[in-house]
This record gives sequence, C-alpha cells and structure tokens, in this order.
Amino acid sequence: MRVKIQWTIPNILTTVRLLAIPFMAVFIHASGHPGEEGHSYSIIAFCFFVGIWLTDAADGFIARHFNQVSDFGKIYDPFVDKLFQFTTAFMMFLIGRLPLWVVIFILVKEAVMILGGAYILQKHRIVSHSRWYGKLSTVLFVIALATVFFVPHDLRYITNFIFIPPVLMSSFATICYGVTLLRDTSKLGDDDLTKKTETDETRV
Repeated sequence: MRVKIQWTIPNILTTVRLLAIPFMAVFIHASGHPGEEGHSYSIIAFCFFVGIWLTDAADGFIARHFNQVSDFGKIYDPFVDKLFQFTTAFMMFLIGRLPLWVVIFILVKEAVMILGGAYILQKHRIVSHSRWYGKLSTVLFVIALATVFFVPHDLRYITNFIFIPPVLMSSFATICYGVTLLRDTSKLGDDDLTKKTETDETRV
C-alpha cells in the first residue's frame, strides 16, 4: 500500500517538529557543561522540548477539529513522536542524566511498534492509528523526560523511579496494540474469506 504525502497544516507542523529535534539535541548535549553555561543551555533545550511537545498537541487538535486527518499523518506524526522521545532520552543518557535501561526500553518499544505497523501496512493495507492508551503512554513519557531537566545532579538516581509509570503504561499499550492489530487482521481475513466464498457460489 502506497501512502500519498499530503502537506496539510498538521503535517507541516510535524515537519517543523522534526527540524527542531536536532537543535534540541545539540542544546541538551551542551547542557552537560558545568556551571552557569550548562544551566543556560539546559533552559534553551527545555524550551525546545516544550515547543516540540506543544506543536505536537497543536497539530493533533487541528487534524481532528478541522478535518485534516490523513493516512500520511497517521504514520508521519507518530514517527516524529518516537524520534523526539528517543533523541531526548539518548542525549540525556550521553550527559549522564538518564540510566541506560530507559534508553534501551524506548528503543526496543519503538522498534517493535514501527516494524509491527510497517508489517500490517504492507501485508494487510491497514494504517495503525494512535489510541487512548498509546497517547497516555506518550504523555507520561514526555512528563518524565521533562522532569529530568530539573533533577539535581546528586539526586539523579531517582530517574530510575520516575520512569516506572510510563514504562508500565507503555508495556500495557504495546500489548493492547498487538491484540487490536491481531483482531483487525483476523477480521479482515474472515471478510476476505467470505467474499471469496460468495464469489465461488456466484460462479456455481
């Protein structure tokens, strides 16, 4: 299935978010410098972080309320969200603000979702879209990542606990997506079988 690129306002905003991610990554890395210089870069990085998040909320609102939802947006927007989360986590890990297990979890989770969605799109021509549990998982991860910006150096061990709620919710969401996709593809297979049977009967 080929998804047509549509440059709606939400998809343009998503592109703005995509272009802002490298700048955020640079400032997060620079925030690892000691003293006031690092603190200043941390504030700038946080501003980029919040701006990207608010733009994400804005493009979703516009898409839903102004009838600008597209199949391209259903794929493009979640991809940029995943890139945003992973980039933030990875850069935080590089400067010692985040434990490695969080980065690995996000990488594995997003890889599973991307590969699973790509398989379903290629095999069954179904575009998987976000559901409430996926959105809640994203919100919890964003809140947890935002919190990391303000955790003092001597208390960074608490980041291991900050990410427990989003990890649990994300695991639940991944399972729910898997069950939903299996149910949808099973239903699609039953429908195809029914159509084939009706066609055979018509021929007879």
